Amino acid sequence: MELVSVTCALIFLDQKVLCAQRSESMQLPGLWEFPGGKIEKGESPEACLIREIKEELAISISIVGSLRPNEHAYSDVKVIRLIPFLSFWESGELKLFEHKEVKWLAKEELKSLNWAQADIPIVEDLFENWNNIQEQLVDYFREN
Repeated sequence: MELVSVTCALIFLDQKVLCAQRSESMQLPGLWEFPGGKIEKGESPEACLIREIKEELAISISIVGSLRPNEHAYSDVKVIRLIPFLSFWESGELKLFEHKEVKWLAKEELKSLNWAQADIPIVEDLFENWNNIQEQLVDYFREN
Protein backbone atom coordinates (compact mmCIF):
# COMPACT_ATOMS: atom_id res chain seq x y z
CA MET A 1 0.00 0.00 0.00
CA GLU A 2 1.31 3.45 -0.95
CA LEU A 3 1.74 5.95 1.89
CA VAL A 4 1.35 9.56 0.76
CA SER A 5 2.45 12.27 3.20
CA VAL A 6 0.31 15.39 3.04
CA THR A 7 0.37 18.59 5.09
CA CYS A 8 -2.53 20.84 6.00
CA ALA A 9 -2.77 24.29 7.54
CA LEU A 10 -5.06 25.29 10.34
CA ILE A 11 -4.88 29.01 9.58
CA PHE A 12 -6.21 31.17 12.41
CA LEU A 13 -7.51 34.72 12.39
CA ASP A 14 -9.53 36.34 15.19
CA GLN A 15 -10.23 33.00 16.94
CA LYS A 16 -11.56 31.45 13.73
CA VAL A 17 -9.96 28.84 11.49
CA LEU A 18 -9.95 28.75 7.69
CA CYS A 19 -11.83 25.83 6.12
CA ALA A 20 -11.79 25.15 2.37
CA GLN A 21 -14.32 23.34 0.18
CA ARG A 22 -12.86 21.10 -2.52
CA SER A 23 -13.83 22.14 -6.05
CA GLU A 24 -15.50 19.94 -8.66
CA SER A 25 -12.14 19.43 -10.43
CA MET A 26 -10.54 17.93 -7.29
CA GLN A 27 -10.85 14.42 -5.88
CA LEU A 28 -13.58 14.28 -3.21
CA PRO A 29 -15.43 17.31 -4.70
CA GLY A 30 -17.61 19.33 -2.36
CA LEU A 31 -16.04 18.02 0.84
CA TRP A 32 -14.37 20.39 3.28
CA GLU A 33 -10.73 20.27 4.36
CA PHE A 34 -7.92 22.25 5.82
CA PRO A 35 -5.86 23.42 2.81
CA GLY A 36 -2.44 21.95 2.06
CA GLY A 37 -0.88 19.34 -0.19
CA LYS A 38 1.53 16.51 -0.88
CA ILE A 39 5.12 16.66 0.28
CA GLU A 40 7.53 16.52 -2.65
CA LYS A 41 10.72 14.46 -2.57
CA GLY A 42 13.42 16.22 -0.53
CA GLU A 43 10.95 18.77 0.88
CA SER A 44 10.29 19.29 4.59
CA PRO A 45 6.65 19.21 5.74
CA GLU A 46 6.88 22.88 6.75
CA ALA A 47 8.32 23.97 3.38
CA CYS A 48 5.62 21.94 1.63
CA LEU A 49 2.86 23.65 3.57
CA ILE A 50 4.16 27.16 2.96
CA ARG A 51 4.49 26.38 -0.79
CA GLU A 52 1.07 24.74 -1.08
CA ILE A 53 -0.75 27.57 0.71
CA LYS A 54 0.95 30.11 -1.55
CA GLU A 55 -0.05 28.08 -4.65
CA GLU A 56 -3.63 27.37 -3.56
CA LEU A 57 -4.60 30.57 -1.73
CA ALA A 58 -1.95 33.18 -2.71
CA ILE A 59 -1.19 33.99 0.92
CA SER A 60 1.86 33.65 3.13
CA ILE A 61 1.54 31.91 6.49
CA SER A 62 3.70 31.50 9.56
CA ILE A 63 3.76 28.11 11.24
CA VAL A 64 3.26 28.17 15.01
CA GLY A 65 3.14 24.48 15.90
CA SER A 66 1.56 21.19 14.94
CA LEU A 67 -1.12 18.71 15.94
CA ARG A 68 -0.94 14.92 15.94
CA PRO A 69 -0.70 13.47 12.38
CA ASN A 70 -3.21 10.82 11.38
CA GLU A 71 -3.46 8.18 8.69
CA HIS A 72 -6.50 7.42 6.57
CA ALA A 73 -6.91 4.72 3.89
CA TYR A 74 -8.94 6.13 0.99
CA SER A 75 -8.60 2.82 -0.86
CA ASP A 76 -6.81 -0.53 -0.72
CA VAL A 77 -3.99 1.14 -2.64
CA LYS A 78 -3.37 4.51 -0.96
CA VAL A 79 -3.05 5.71 2.64
CA ILE A 80 -2.84 9.42 3.39
CA ARG A 81 -0.66 10.52 6.33
CA LEU A 82 -2.03 13.97 7.10
CA ILE A 83 0.24 16.30 9.08
CA PRO A 84 -1.63 19.31 10.51
CA PHE A 85 0.15 22.56 11.36
CA LEU A 86 -1.12 25.49 13.39
CA SER A 87 -0.50 28.73 11.53
CA PHE A 88 -1.65 32.27 11.01
CA TRP A 89 -2.13 34.45 7.97
CA GLU A 90 1.00 36.55 7.51
CA SER A 91 0.30 38.49 4.27
CA GLY A 92 -1.30 38.46 0.85
CA GLU A 93 -4.83 38.72 -0.53
CA LEU A 94 -6.66 35.41 -0.33
CA LYS A 95 -7.59 34.00 -3.76
CA LEU A 96 -9.06 30.61 -4.64
CA PHE A 97 -7.01 28.73 -7.23
CA GLU A 98 -8.15 25.19 -6.39
CA HIS A 99 -11.01 25.40 -3.91
CA LYS A 100 -14.65 26.27 -4.50
CA GLU A 101 -15.18 28.24 -1.30
CA VAL A 102 -13.56 29.09 2.04
CA LYS A 103 -15.11 29.91 5.40
CA TRP A 104 -13.68 31.25 8.65
CA LEU A 105 -15.30 29.19 11.39
CA ALA A 106 -15.42 29.42 15.16
CA LYS A 107 -15.05 26.29 17.28
CA GLU A 108 -18.79 25.69 17.61
CA GLU A 109 -19.27 25.84 13.81
CA LEU A 110 -16.63 23.24 12.88
CA LYS A 111 -18.84 20.18 13.05
CA SER A 112 -21.45 21.73 10.72
CA LEU A 113 -19.42 20.96 7.56
CA ASN A 114 -19.19 17.77 5.50
CA TRP A 115 -15.48 17.02 6.02
CA ALA A 116 -13.14 14.82 3.98
CA GLN A 117 -12.55 11.63 6.00
CA ALA A 118 -8.84 12.29 6.61
CA ASP A 119 -9.65 15.70 8.13
CA ILE A 120 -12.25 14.45 10.64
CA PRO A 121 -9.70 13.40 13.33
CA ILE A 122 -8.10 16.85 12.97
CA VAL A 123 -11.46 18.56 13.42
CA GLU A 124 -12.04 16.46 16.56
CA ASP A 125 -8.53 17.21 17.89
CA LEU A 126 -8.99 20.91 17.18
CA PHE A 127 -12.42 20.93 18.85
CA GLU A 128 -11.12 19.17 21.99
CA ASN A 129 -7.97 21.32 22.28
CA TRP A 130 -9.34 24.68 21.06
CA ASN A 131 -8.48 26.66 24.22
CA ASN A 132 -4.94 25.26 24.45
CA ILE A 133 -4.38 26.03 20.76
CA GLN A 134 -5.60 29.60 21.23
CA GLU A 135 -3.17 29.99 24.16
CA GLN A 136 -0.35 28.61 22.00
CA LEU A 137 -1.13 31.20 19.30
CA VAL A 138 -1.19 34.03 21.86
CA ASP A 139 2.13 32.87 23.32
CA TYR A 140 3.65 32.81 19.83
CA PHE A 141 2.58 36.42 19.22
CA ARG A 142 4.00 37.54 22.58
CA GLU A 143 7.37 35.99 21.76
CA ASN A 144 7.64 37.23 18.15
